[in-house]
Amino acid sequence: MTRTLLAGACVLVVAQLCAAAQPVPATKPVHAVDRHSIQGILVQVNPARQSIVVSCDAVPGYMDAMVMPFTVRGPANFKSLVPGATVRFDMLESKNQSFAEHLQEVDVSNHESEPIEAGRLTFLQQAMDPAAAAKVVRVGQPVPDFTLIDQASEPTHLSQFKGKVVALTFAYSRCPNPNYCFRLSNNLSIIERRFHAQAGSSLILITVVIDPDHDQGAALAKYADTWKADPKAWRFLTGSLDDVHNVAELFGMGFWNDEGFLAHTFHTVVIDRDGKLAANLEGNQFTARQLGDLVANVMRRPATDAPTSASSSLP
Repeated sequence: MTRTLLAGACVLVVAQLCAAAQPVPATKPVHAVDRHSIQGILVQVNPARQSIVVSCDAVPGYMDAMVMPFTVRGPANFKSLVPGATVRFDMLESKNQSFAEHLQEVDVSNHESEPIEAGRLTFLQQAMDPAAAAKVVRVGQPVPDFTLIDQASEPTHLSQFKGKVVALTFAYSRCPNPNYCFRLSNNLSIIERRFHAQAGSSLILITVVIDPDHDQGAALAKYADTWKADPKAWRFLTGSLDDVHNVAELFGMGFWNDEGFLAHTFHTVVIDRDGKLAANLEGNQFTARQLGDLVANVMRRPATDAPTSASSSLP
């Protein structure tokens, strides 16, 4: 009996030693880092804090489209980063914090023939006429006043909207491509609905109509009516061809007659309460939600001569 017990004990010890020698299955660290590729529109840039706020595209299977703040890790050229720019980066989540690595601006050029041709002609014009290039307003600079005629045939001055945020784009009624003028105007239509309570009081929408030969007077009013635009909130403006060109030049926007239709670049701008350029979104790849997130951020900022209590929570 003693021999049997001794043998059994030996077997048990060997089994325990073998078990101890087996590798322990790997476990996820307590503070594991998740990494995802993110693209979105810059809403806010804070170089002093090395941080950004981005209206992010959705990431299938991970997150819905949303606005998120990030601390930027690694090299980033903050001098070139401005609200409205499209960026791509790696998002790292660790200890309930979100970081952005490998931050880079994305080329948002539309690669269809018409905007490419318009962009090329605009570039050539600016290269041949340095004065035209010098007119382009940069983010943070005051936007010069201008006067155009609205859908009620009344003169409208940009300066009359001082103290309000202005979202402005360009279009014309005969534009045949739904991804061009229709899309940009539809963005403003969605903005008008999203900020219905502020539209007309704190927020003004402007569509500069670039085809004065066809979009004047009753035709302009009809075009505005197709969008059910409230004239107190959304102005459709035009003027002489020279006047319209002068306004377009302020934002680097070019348009050219092309066999009866207009080839043009795409620009949507946001002007803050002080009349300064807050953002100039190029192309048509951003969403109305992203434009709205940018507008909301600008609307939260009071004018420099306004009390800080003017800042409020917005949708």
